[in-house]
Amino acid sequence: MPKLRLWGIRRSIALTVATALLLVGGLIVAALGFAGWPGLERGATVTAATLFDLLKLVFAVVAGVGGVAALVVAYRRQRVAEHTNELAEFAHQLAYAADLRAEVTKALAEAADDRAKIETDRNGVRLFNERFAKASEQLGSEKAAVRLAGVYAMAGLADDWREGRQTCIDVLCAYLRMPYTPPQATSEAPTKADSQSSIIQSDQAAREEREVRHTVIRLIGRHLRLAEDVPVSWRDFDFDFTGAVLDGGDFTNAAFSGGRVSFDGAAFSGGQVSFDGATFGGGQVSFDGATFDGGEVSFGGAKFSGGLVSFGKTTFSSGRVSFVGAEFSEGRVLFDRARFCGGRVLFDRAKFSGGRVFFGWARFSGGVVSFTFARFVGGGVHFESAAFTGGQVQLEEAIFDVPPSFDVWPDGMPPDGLFLPES
Repeated sequence: MPKLRLWGIRRSIALTVATALLLVGGLIVAALGFAGWPGLERGATVTAATLFDLLKLVFAVVAGVGGVAALVVAYRRQRVAEHTNELAEFAHQLAYAADLRAEVTKALAEAADDRAKIETDRNGVRLFNERFAKASEQLGSEKAAVRLAGVYAMAGLADDWREGRQTCIDVLCAYLRMPYTPPQATSEAPTKADSQSSIIQSDQAAREEREVRHTVIRLIGRHLRLAEDVPVSWRDFDFDFTGAVLDGGDFTNAAFSGGRVSFDGAAFSGGQVSFDGATFGGGQVSFDGATFDGGEVSFGGAKFSGGLVSFGKTTFSSGRVSFVGAEFSEGRVLFDRARFCGGRVLFDRAKFSGGRVFFGWARFSGGVVSFTFARFVGGGVHFESAAFTGGQVQLEEAIFDVPPSFDVWPDGMPPDGLFLPES
């Protein structure tokens, strides 16, 4: 900080006046010395002219002293003004430096926060990876109880780890895709070649594995029933059940929205699998090559809206598959090359609106396919190249805006087992 070094005003003026007087005195002495120290004549009386000259001299000296004092005051005022400006500039520099320090402090704080966040994220990812590895290890255990714990651990990790949720879901779906043989029915007796104990142990292991698999399905269904704005909802994610063996499971009121859902090649064998009230909205839903063999699979009241719903090359061989009251709106519904060779497939009171329903190259060779009171609104139903060699296809009570289309029959009569509405 700049400092102003000035004497006091009185001291400065006194010193200045004294210096001036000394200077004047010195000049007078010098002048007298130069003139040879002339003598002074002293008259008897002081004339008015002399007095006036003395007064002028006094006034001149006083004026000179006053001028010197004024110069001292002006000089001090100038110095004070300059010092004030220096102080103002110094204050500005201090303020600028303070702003720089504040910005540097803020930048350092932000950098510290970023480092802390990076470290937290790194620790979080490390923790998630450790949990993922632990849950995966549990899922591979030979003990059903440990595998069951791994299922819950993986589902819990999916809830906590938004960025890795799809990976956790993929692992749970992959578990269902693992080879699996359902337990034998209790009425089946072991053969003589098999030991009783080994049969009992194998059947017990199969039942334990079925419990683990049903738990996976139950947890997936539970998360798909949550509203979309719930943080732990699993809607909008992909689910790949390709080739899975499903001998039971509850997807009631589940909402598959936006992602891809694949049951391609899945085997629905025994037990009950419910899709009642489920919603398949947008995206792609595929059951291509799936097999419905025994048990009961229900799509009652399910809603398929937009996108593509494909049951191409699906086999319906036994059991009961119900689409009673289901709604198919917009998009396409494909049963191309499907085989209906047994059991009952019910489309009763189902509604197909605004889309295209295609049964091209389907094979109807057994069982019952019922469309009682099904409604086809705003779109066509196509059975071109379909083969009717057995069973019953009941269309006589279905409601069509546009009559269904078939190949031209040689004798003009529909094949046996195909019941059409009266013209």
